[in-house]
Amino acid sequence: MFYEIRRYQAVAGRRDEWVRYMEDVVIPYQQSHGMAVTASFVDEEDPDGYIWIRRFDDETQRENLYAAVYEDDRWKNEIGPVVYGLLIPEKSVVTRVVPTPASPLK
Repeated sequence: MFYEIRRYQAVAGRRDEWVRYMEDVVIPYQQSHGMAVTASFVDEEDPDGYIWIRRFDDETQRENLYAAVYEDDRWKNEIGPVVYGLLIPEKSVVTRVVPTPASPLK
């Protein structure tokens, strides 16, 4: 099992709009395709920073879920364009992490 910690930078002044879209559309959409979203945060020190975490059983599951979500017509034609209008994609950082043996997230 591993997690993705995804850090995004919203377009200046649009983080609240991003969080609403994320919580109302993106997260429910991804969960409906089987994605395990485990957390969603705003950065207390960066007014445009946003972090969320997803969990995967293994690389095969991640690949299958990515295909189910990101190759879907609704993502390509409706959701994705809104996402890329609210975020600065080149400032996105994705970190894959594996819980340590004593981690409560194991």
